[in-house]
Amino acid sequence: MQPYPTGQWLNGTNMAIQFLFSHKRTTMLAALLLISSFSFAAGGNLIKQRADAVVSLMSYTVVPDITASNLNIGGGTNQQAALSITQFGGGATVSEDVPIYLEGTMGYSRYDPQFVVTNGNDSRTIPVKWNSLTATGGIGWDINLHKDKWGGNLVLRPIANFSLGTVASDLRIGAALLEHRRDKELDFLDGGHLNVYGMGGALMLDYELFSKTQDIDAELRYSYQHLQSFANSSDIVAGQADAENVGLYLRRRAPIADWTLLGSPLRYVMEGARTEYLGDQRGQLGFDSLNSLGLGLELDSSKYNVIVSRTRLMARYMFGNNTTGYGVGLAMSF
Repeated sequence: MQPYPTGQWLNGTNMAIQFLFSHKRTTMLAALLLISSFSFAAGGNLIKQRADAVVSLMSYTVVPDITASNLNIGGGTNQQAALSITQFGGGATVSEDVPIYLEGTMGYSRYDPQFVVTNGNDSRTIPVKWNSLTATGGIGWDINLHKDKWGGNLVLRPIANFSLGTVASDLRIGAALLEHRRDKELDFLDGGHLNVYGMGGALMLDYELFSKTQDIDAELRYSYQHLQSFANSSDIVAGQADAENVGLYLRRRAPIADWTLLGSPLRYVMEGARTEYLGDQRGQLGFDSLNSLGLGLELDSSKYNVIVSRTRLMARYMFGNNTTGYGVGLAMSF
């Protein structure tokens, strides 16, 4: 799905960069299986399994997705870890004469499982913090399908995507602990890393209507990327995952009566979004889909000599299977 909608605002291209803070709470078995505590005594391959799980979590940051652009799962006890996923990015068509579409997103996730190291008699819980950073670029082409009598334009947009990412452990283990156990599994926990690349694409159907009375944007997008680890990763970990989903995004913007600010109408914004997860992502975190409803205000500063032409503040409510949450988003157009 395209959470940072494209379009031509003020006779120019739109690049919307969105920062989103949100909180979601879930009660799902799948997440508990992913981030539950375990003991090294149960087998060293559990480290690899959890590292593979982190690669799977990266799949939520390489595809533009407003419903999961900030996802937080926290535990109330030492037996449940924390997961945080954040994403921001933007997309734009160069111009009507040059219908090349460009998009880019960056994502960050922090995964904090609890590992238990034991020598048979004594055990110690280690808080491990795995951080992943991803960057995704996309290039597409706008194929005009239809232009209606109101000035709305329907576009089919195939997009090719490429991603790069890394997962790194920032654990610092004391010398006393290292004396109990030192092997490849523990080496990965103590500063190990995993590099990942992704390739795939998307197909988007986009309807845009921009007028003085209202702006309407409706987007339907199918996205797929395959993530694979590559050279320079720690030997003990290697993995792959697929990011695949279908997203629907709807938005309407219109002036609030005769209210003006900075010499331009102050607008209200209503939006709705739904993401249906497919393949490996389906049910991975306990839900098959996520929904978002948003309401906000948009300030137009285009009459002034500033870089930012529009600023939009959004409040959102997210919900899905066993999942509810809220978010506050800030988007800017240039």
